[in-house]
Amino acid sequence: MEKKIIIDCDPGHDDAMAIILAASAVSDLQIEAITTVAGNVGVEKNTKNALRVCELAGLDDVPVAMGADRPLIREFLEASHVHGKSGLDGTDLSEQPFKEPVNQYAVDMLIEKLMASDGNITLVPIGPLTNIALAIRKEPRIIPKINEIALMGGGTYGNRTPAAEFNIYADAEAAKIVFESGAPITMFGLDVTLQVLATPDKLDELKAIDNPVATTVADMITFYAGAYQGQFAGAALHDPCTIAYLIDPSIFELDHVRVDVETKGDFTYGMTVVDRNGVTGREPNVNFAYHLNPDKFWQLFMDALRSYSKS
Repeated sequence: MEKKIIIDCDPGHDDAMAIILAASAVSDLQIEAITTVAGNVGVEKNTKNALRVCELAGLDDVPVAMGADRPLIREFLEASHVHGKSGLDGTDLSEQPFKEPVNQYAVDMLIEKLMASDGNITLVPIGPLTNIALAIRKEPRIIPKINEIALMGGGTYGNRTPAAEFNIYADAEAAKIVFESGAPITMFGLDVTLQVLATPDKLDELKAIDNPVATTVADMITFYAGAYQGQFAGAALHDPCTIAYLIDPSIFELDHVRVDVETKGDFTYGMTVVDRNGVTGREPNVNFAYHLNPDKFWQLFMDALRSYSKS
């Protein structure tokens, strides 16, 4: 049976790769919608990028809805230094995608689709959590309708600050609402996503796949890897971890733990405080991914790219 998902994103090279993985022939996921949020770049650019990726991946019938253009409280923070001014620099994706976003606010679409569901839709937020928090606040009845929230964000250390990962730091108040909502959450933070590095040998393997989707992904990784020079052995595929988990959960090892989001610390704003040892005695609220099988991940990812047509 196909698993129904809504991808909430801010494409973004790794967001784009997550969408491509979800849309591939190796996936058993049914993409109900894609919603966009301000994050890597502004929400208008992120929406255009989502449409461009849909065109590449053949997602002609998947609605794309534009969402929040700023965090709940803080000033908008972007990551164009990582993803370029367009959010997807380094690719030759169509500048004028054939489809347009639907005339519905992303938050309202999330509420509408969840309320009409049988509780079988998984939310996949791979950007700041603003849209999800707004939907929860506007219509709390969606919470028991959410099958799962499989999110990319956080970790026991940071990449935007020493304590905070970008997606959570960009709107920690929204993240706090989501993590305290009571919805089932599976979290893919830096602890696990930095175990998936597109090293030069992986990039060479990818380049050998002869189809336009794989070629575009290779271009994405080549550009995106520039942000990691001197730090890691290759570009980290953060966001595709969420999709890989939904396709094949056996790739990952998880702990059921308590995670709280810091919103007040001068040096720790946006930190996800992961209580793996149970020292707080607080009720666990997150399935925390801490390890993956890199061989199984890369096999899945490469098979997904090979599944696309050469034409």
